[in-house]
Amino acid sequence: MPVPLSQWLAMICIDDDLSLQNLKPRIDRLFEVSARKIRSIQKTWDAARGAPVITSQGLYTAREWTQWTEGFLYGSALLQYDATGEKWFLDYGRRNTIERMAPHVTHTGVHDHGFNNVSTYGNLLRLAAENRFAADEFEVGLYRLALEASGAVQAARWTKFSDGRGFIYSFNGPHSLFADTIRSLRSLALAYRLGHVLLVENDERISLLERLVHHAGVTAEYSVYYGEGRDIYDVRGRVAHESLFNVNSGAYRCPSTQQGYSPFSTWTRGLAWIILGFAEQLEFVETLDDGELASLGGREKIESLMCRAAEATSDYFLAQAAQDGIPYWDTGAPHLANIGDWLNQPADPINDFEPVDSSAAAIAAQGLWRMSRVAEHRGNTKQGKTYRQAALTIASTLFDEPYLSSRDDHQGLILHSVYHRPKAWDYVPPGRRVPCGESSMWGDYQARELALLLLREAQGGPYLAFFNV
Repeated sequence: MPVPLSQWLAMICIDDDLSLQNLKPRIDRLFEVSARKIRSIQKTWDAARGAPVITSQGLYTAREWTQWTEGFLYGSALLQYDATGEKWFLDYGRRNTIERMAPHVTHTGVHDHGFNNVSTYGNLLRLAAENRFAADEFEVGLYRLALEASGAVQAARWTKFSDGRGFIYSFNGPHSLFADTIRSLRSLALAYRLGHVLLVENDERISLLERLVHHAGVTAEYSVYYGEGRDIYDVRGRVAHESLFNVNSGAYRCPSTQQGYSPFSTWTRGLAWIILGFAEQLEFVETLDDGELASLGGREKIESLMCRAAEATSDYFLAQAAQDGIPYWDTGAPHLANIGDWLNQPADPINDFEPVDSSAAAIAAQGLWRMSRVAEHRGNTKQGKTYRQAALTIASTLFDEPYLSSRDDHQGLILHSVYHRPKAWDYVPPGRRVPCGESSMWGDYQARELALLLLREAQGGPYLAFFNV
């Protein structure tokens, strides 16, 4: 049977007295520090090297795999402009989006469209819709076209099941479903909102909303566990980073992982992507008419499925993060036991056994904030308050030392992020055994997005939603 929420919340120490106004000085300081970081990267980064991914000894570096973080670089500048109104950041993000991001729009080889393109073209279209800068009809049309194409290209990476459902497959191939792709559904949602459709052979018209709903359903079914005996490691809220399928039959085969410790533990950044991805899709679905959802199972079925996955993973995160809301990189990391009672004390980012992942905390905190609104809209005010105060507690931790990077000689904004522990891609300082003290482009972007979401709420501004275009 699923573990009740009250039992799950024994670990993280939620500060019920925190408010947005309490947190606002830390948000203001974060954007003050953030401005210097963005300008520093702009001065030193050579675009010919690819996209900056993680810092090494305080300087942003590229890393092999794919160029999935370039949109976070220019998107960060757009978030900075949104928060502060400093035009330099708008000009920097706007110019580089137009000049450099087009290849990402038509990139057929990745599942990352919701990261690269919504962070750039999406933010620009949203800001233009809010009249935050002057954009003529041609410029707005460019952003719309980019987002429409991006959503269609993403939706075309499709593995189809015999029952008509399917999923957007990862860059590993048609057999591979990644947990983090749930946030790339933003690209399908935006393209659908803009009136676009995917055309395939014989001019067959494929609904982007249908593919969004099917991918979400498959992710909820196979990536998330619910404590119902699926296997002996089936704990409510656990997440498999990768789910593998037989592409000939469409049959599910087994869980897997690329960046986690094992298929039967939970890589906490994948867990965080699930929380935020489903929370945002719940907000998006809420804006649709019942008629748009009728042929896909109806509102109640779709929202219940998404909410079940989002609530299970939110509760699991709160149970598996350390006392201050910062998780270690994987819930089954082999040396966690050497840290002692790590769940009932603040995370130790410079311990000698296992790294924390501050980027997972930033992603999850935004998801929890959005889930608080979802819960309240569904009539569960107690659950909503728990998620809201948990989000503020995590943000309060992240937006201060030892996580906020205030030194001018370090280009990262949020310290103690981890990219790929199994491949040892993260910098380990001399005299230490595990990575610490470094930042990631996605972690910095997600911290800025979280801070902007909270800042707008504190100032009584428009609610920050990717689909408000």
